[in-house]
Amino acid sequence: MDSPIVWNITARDGEARTGILRTRRSEIETPVFMPVGTQGAIKGVRFEWLESELDARIILGNTYHLFLRPGVEIIRNLGGLHKFSTWNRSLLTDSGGFQVFSLTDLRKLTEDGVEFRSHLDGSKQFLSPEISMEVQAALGSEIVMAFDECTPGDAGFEATRKSLELTSRWALRSKDRFEKLQEEGVDSGFLSEQDALVGRSLSEPPAVGGGLRRIRDTDPAIASNDKLQPPATAGGSDLSGRQALFGIIQGAGHLELRNESLEKTVGIGFDGYAIGGLSVGEEKNVMYDVLEFLAPKMPVEKPRYLMGVGTPEDLIEAVGRGVDMFDCVMPTRNGRTGSAFTSRGKINIRNAKHAGDDEPIDAECRCSVCERYSRGYLRHLYQAGEMNAAIMISHHNLAFFLDTMRRVRQSIKSGRFATFRSEFLSKLRENDDARV
Repeated sequence: MDSPIVWNITARDGEARTGILRTRRSEIETPVFMPVGTQGAIKGVRFEWLESELDARIILGNTYHLFLRPGVEIIRNLGGLHKFSTWNRSLLTDSGGFQVFSLTDLRKLTEDGVEFRSHLDGSKQFLSPEISMEVQAALGSEIVMAFDECTPGDAGFEATRKSLELTSRWALRSKDRFEKLQEEGVDSGFLSEQDALVGRSLSEPPAVGGGLRRIRDTDPAIASNDKLQPPATAGGSDLSGRQALFGIIQGAGHLELRNESLEKTVGIGFDGYAIGGLSVGEEKNVMYDVLEFLAPKMPVEKPRYLMGVGTPEDLIEAVGRGVDMFDCVMPTRNGRTGSAFTSRGKINIRNAKHAGDDEPIDAECRCSVCERYSRGYLRHLYQAGEMNAAIMISHHNLAFFLDTMRRVRQSIKSGRFATFRSEFLSKLRENDDARV
């Protein structure tokens, strides 16, 4: 049976590795940073820019937020998140578990799932492994995450053990429901084999099938697919056209429990494996220790995804420990507050010293913002309350993160990752102190 994704290692340098991840909609080079589109959009950055200049091949959508607004029925009736948003490259959707446990204080956890109050209007809501899989099928993402309970990084041993045992039971339920949904054909993002062929004409709108075809059959008014850009170097005829499911390894900072969670999760069997429960309050060295212990033990032939991480330093350190995939809201969140990432550390564009500065944000960056605009101009826009300041700094930050991963991949392929890592981190640390 054809797989929903194919991932192959192309180079190694120590624990660091490069690979090609093929989904039904994209060919993605790893290690990869995935921009976060919480509400089905990257805050302040249009898809046209992501596709053309930045060439992002995969982004995230947030199950919790889209479940609450606009709601799964609206997105399903409009053809799934790809058609709804017009993003036709790859999507990864989280399960909603992290947001339930981090954004809502009023929640009731049971074996069945989590009852919680919406942060929007206080209404009572419920998520379970089964509902999470149903929502993600309606969204039509290429990579689906199993529903899990995320414990704080500093959680005690017994509390963490109890949580990971629940996560393991939920992982099995997630997989059972996921497989039934795939058989039932309710995945709104399903692509037929003809659309998964490499080299397909970029002027030809993609045909769709599976769950989306059923939606079309019930509502001809949404049959047009003209707004969608075709898949970016879509995967190939050896792919099933279905969704992939990743399991999540928990265990906080307890290495024994991380190993237990790994064994349970691999025993269930998934298309890829994620490391959850890090960068949630624990000390930085705890995260690095967990990665150094855990990543080499994870299946070599499957992609490894570190959820919600992180700073440029974190990405480099995690790649050096064998991680392949990352996501974080930091590039756009920091951009909205005037904080820019550069090859010589972060700068705060609000700082008065930038008022008369005619240099770009980063002289080493070739993004369209750095090619055209000065720090002084961007500071003026920010101080004047112009929304373009946040838009342009967010754009630059994403360009910096994506280009950093490109340079990481080059260094691994050339066998000089250790040198790159040392030089890159040295520059960041030296100038962070001087500039911020």
